[in-house]
Amino acid sequence: MAESGLRIERFIFNEFGENTYLLYAPKGEGIVIDLGCNSDEEWAQIAAFVEGAECKIKYLLNTHAHLDHLFGVPRGRTAWSAPFLLHQADMQLLESAPLQASMWGMEMEAVRPPEIFLKHGDVFDLHGHRIEVIHTPGHSQGGVCFYLYEDGILFSGDTLFQNSIGRTDLPGGDYGQLIESIRSRLLVLQDDVKVLPGHGEFTTIGAERKHNPFL
Repeated sequence: MAESGLRIERFIFNEFGENTYLLYAPKGEGIVIDLGCNSDEEWAQIAAFVEGAECKIKYLLNTHAHLDHLFGVPRGRTAWSAPFLLHQADMQLLESAPLQASMWGMEMEAVRPPEIFLKHGDVFDLHGHRIEVIHTPGHSQGGVCFYLYEDGILFSGDTLFQNSIGRTDLPGGDYGQLIESIRSRLLVLQDDVKVLPGHGEFTTIGAERKHNPFL
C-alpha cells in the first residue's frame, strides 16, 4: 500500500496472527507499529525488508502492551537503535508481559520501559506526514490508535476490527469504556478513513459505522 509518498507494509506475526505495520519512505525514515515478531524467521523477514528499503527506523510505536504486540520490541530496539513509545496507562501490562506469556505456555523476554510515553493528541512527523495519537481506552487502559491525518489512515490496534471490537475480558479491559472510546474518538472520523487493525483485514470507518454489530 502506498500513500502520498509513504508506503505501508504489513507483516502477520506470531501465534496470534498479529498485524505489524511498517510505515516508511524508501531510502528515508520509517516507523514500526506493534513489532510482534516472535521467532528468528519472523525477525529476519522484517529486518530484511527494512534493509532492502534502505530506511532508518525512527520509532517503535505500540498501540498497547499485550504480549502479541510486544514480542519483537527488544530486538528492534537493539538492531535499529529506535526508541519505544507506549501510553503510560499500560505500564502494568508491560511489566507483566512475561507472566502473560507463561500463562499461554510461552516464554518472553522482559521489555524495558519506554523511552517516551504517548499522550492523547501527540503528533509525530514522518516525511511531512502527521501521525496523531488518539487515546482509546477499553481494550486496555493505555490503548491508542495512530491516525495518519493527511492520508486518511487509522492504525486501530485492538480497539476496532472489521465487524468487531477488541476483547474486554483481558486485564485492563472495560466494555463500556471501549464502546465510548470508539464512538467519541473514532466514529467522528470521515467514512472513507481506512482502518488498519491489529488483527484481521482492513476496513473503513464508514463500513464499521454501518455494519459493525457492536456499534
